[in-house]
Amino acid sequence: MSPSLRAAFDLLPEYLGWHVLLSASALALGLAISLPLAIVAARSPRLRWPVLALASLIQTIPSLALLALFFPLLLALSALSLSLTGRGFSALGFLPSLLALTLYSILPILRNAVAGLTGIDPAISEAADGVGMTPRQKLYQVELPLAAPIIMAGIRTAAVWTIGAATLSTPVGQTSLGNYIFAGLQTENWVSVLFGCAASAVLALAADQLLGLVETGACRRRRVLVIAGLAGLVIGAAVAIAPLAGFGKPASYVVGAKNFSEQYILAELMADRLERTGGQVSRKEDLGSAVAYRALAAGEIDVYVDYSGTLWTSVLKRADNPGRKAVLAGLTTELKRRDGVLVLGSLGFENAYAFAMRPDRARALNVASLTDLAREAPQLTLGSDIEFLSRPEWKAVDAAYGFTFKTKRSFQPTFMYRALAGGDADVISAFSSDGRIAADRLVVLADPKGAIPPYDAVILISPKRADDRRLIEALRPLVGAVPVEAMRAANYSVDRDTAKVTPKEAAQALERALAPR
Repeated sequence: MSPSLRAAFDLLPEYLGWHVLLSASALALGLAISLPLAIVAARSPRLRWPVLALASLIQTIPSLALLALFFPLLLALSALSLSLTGRGFSALGFLPSLLALTLYSILPILRNAVAGLTGIDPAISEAADGVGMTPRQKLYQVELPLAAPIIMAGIRTAAVWTIGAATLSTPVGQTSLGNYIFAGLQTENWVSVLFGCAASAVLALAADQLLGLVETGACRRRRVLVIAGLAGLVIGAAVAIAPLAGFGKPASYVVGAKNFSEQYILAELMADRLERTGGQVSRKEDLGSAVAYRALAAGEIDVYVDYSGTLWTSVLKRADNPGRKAVLAGLTTELKRRDGVLVLGSLGFENAYAFAMRPDRARALNVASLTDLAREAPQLTLGSDIEFLSRPEWKAVDAAYGFTFKTKRSFQPTFMYRALAGGDADVISAFSSDGRIAADRLVVLADPKGAIPPYDAVILISPKRADDRRLIEALRPLVGAVPVEAMRAANYSVDRDTAKVTPKEAAQALERALAPR
């Protein structure tokens, strides 16, 4: 068995357990909401249209967007609860994922249940009324049994949708089978990607077949099939969730990471140092920039690495560029004052946005700087990471140079480099600490107007851990100790096409390469 496959199997009990728990909880909650709504809507034509229209409207929101939207909402509610009652709740991970997936499961159950209940032959309803049945008796003894096959078809659809959409809960901090997919796509670990897809597909098919058994039993009025299907679902869920008891011990520390290789490596580097102090550490990876900082400020994660330019522009909303030292000093003061966040210090390298081109393309167009690029932009395609074109940094660079690109396309970082190599992009918003710049001999364009802010990699510590001596003593030796060359080598060891290593292995190699401190 290959190391990648062995690593995937090692993670399966935790990832599968959380995926099943989340999917089952969302489906059960969706069922509890949808069936009463369907009964009301079936009996009241006046309410039927608005109820179905609202459920349909929710379904039009992309599942990833729905998951992300719940995080800031719950964060605000948690802060309000803390101020009113002295107790908050976690806005990261399970709760936003549960609420979003519950809403996403409602439409198929609701629509099928309404169709089943309104499609009953009027003669049967009249017969039930004729024998003196109460509305309650008619519902439970006549209408629901007759509509059960159609309702079960909706539940089966909702189950498959929910299990599939649950893989998208990773960016809001919820462990799931999506962890395989998100991390694998970024590091081009196709074994991990395929393993996550296959596990999710098998889980969805198993749930669908067991629910199909319940549907067959309901259709044929064979109780034994219904019981067998339900028993299979309960036993299967219990077996999948059981290993989570081993993960039930609260972690001493939660280390966060965004969704690219460098972040995975640095998260492992910090986690390893904390574990050596005896701390119990969990990871929350693949977080978006805004989610990561908000989670840290709210105490949902304890520590992560961010970049001074990102914090300066996106968190402090600053458009000026007073220089590398001034930006770092300003961040240290302002984040502590405003949010209680401790900037422990810079790791010693920058990971700045850097516009890069293939050398042959740059020579052919005589482009060496962003000023030159602006001249040629109307005939070029810009490739960026998913966030860049919506960030303040892009607005600042665009305003400074007046770019008018023929096309702008967004990619996950790994595929952005692929697009440049394949000619699908002429220039990309690369990262200065990425080893692929040197490996591919890319030309980094000069920024004569200084529009791109500095991007020192800095360790951020949450307000609740700002006085944690063990945490600070474990991580302070990293301040100023990571040269950009070492970081590039670590990044490239994860991102290269052959002889890849895992982020954990890259972090261990980086630790060995650092000067003793």
